[in-house]
Amino acid sequence: MTDKTDHNWMQRALGLAQKARGKTSPNPMVGAVAVQKGNVVGEGYHRRAGGAHAEVLALKKAGKLAKNCDLYVTLEPCSHHGRTPPCVDLIISSGVRRVIVGMKDPNPLVSGKGIRKLRSAGIEVVNGVMKKQCCELNEVFIKYIQTRMPFVIVKAAMSLDGKIATAKGESQWITGTHAREVVHEMRDEVDAILIGAGSVVKDNPRLTARLKKGKVSYPVRVILDNEELVSLSSKVFQNALEEKVIYVAGLNISPTRERKLIAKGVEVLKLKERRGKLPIKNVMVELGRREISSVLIEGGGEIHASAFKEGVVDRVVFFYAPKIIGGRKAPGSVGGDGVARLQDALELKDVSIRQVGVDWLVDGRL
Repeated sequence: MTDKTDHNWMQRALGLAQKARGKTSPNPMVGAVAVQKGNVVGEGYHRRAGGAHAEVLALKKAGKLAKNCDLYVTLEPCSHHGRTPPCVDLIISSGVRRVIVGMKDPNPLVSGKGIRKLRSAGIEVVNGVMKKQCCELNEVFIKYIQTRMPFVIVKAAMSLDGKIATAKGESQWITGTHAREVVHEMRDEVDAILIGAGSVVKDNPRLTARLKKGKVSYPVRVILDNEELVSLSSKVFQNALEEKVIYVAGLNISPTRERKLIAKGVEVLKLKERRGKLPIKNVMVELGRREISSVLIEGGGEIHASAFKEGVVDRVVFFYAPKIIGGRKAPGSVGGDGVARLQDALELKDVSIRQVGVDWLVDGRL
């Protein structure tokens, strides 16, 4: 079989995996396609954690036609018992002739063991087909499984001169409708949204993902408030009994406030402060312990600055509106002290720029 053919079938498997974007955490997105004599006899993708794996769905659909087929899978098949049985056992018993793998599983419980077991059973394994695309697909899972820390995205909407609000605090709306729709799509794909107390006080947001098709989803909402500034009647707390909210406070939070938050269904996470602030890295460690694998930070500027300074940011998504706000006191997208030398400035890589309605989106990795 030619490399081009393998590439085409792997592309199909990637397309299947994409369908579950934002729905499989803390598991990876995986697609699988079973091919017999140039025809698809079964395919599937992992839909949610605890659900059937892509390989299992593809082989079950293939049935008897799985014997001597080629199986394309975006991620190395698992060889351990997790929430579901090992996929390699089913692949072997199904009589698959050849397994084409996009990337090796970064999970230490697998990490090549699945490939070795398949080869030991006499199955031909080709590894690394469209590896770059497969790694990009699961950048969140790779970061989480290797570090137990969430993949962190900093998002901001600003004017061309970098202002996220006017000097009097007005910020709704700097960017247009299309940009806000993209933000809601991003919210729908992450496990949690993190915001500082100042932004809650100023905007009183719900922090939900409201999509065009009318669906509303609720990522975990994380509020940083070591000064007890946020009103307990804020919208973000209104349905905490049904949808998870984590309130991050200092060790000296008022017992009365803590009791009231808990009564609302809010989880109170108490952390030791450092120089009067909540250490963002420590927050991320705690979120990782709760199997939160991706976090969207929506500011404001001081939270962004702390996240950059503590080195927890993986991706930056900045929306620019074709407007000039100006003003010495108008807040910028990144506060803090900044860098003293240009050589210390953070440089993005893999940068893309595209127009979103009347605005522009700059997207890059650190």
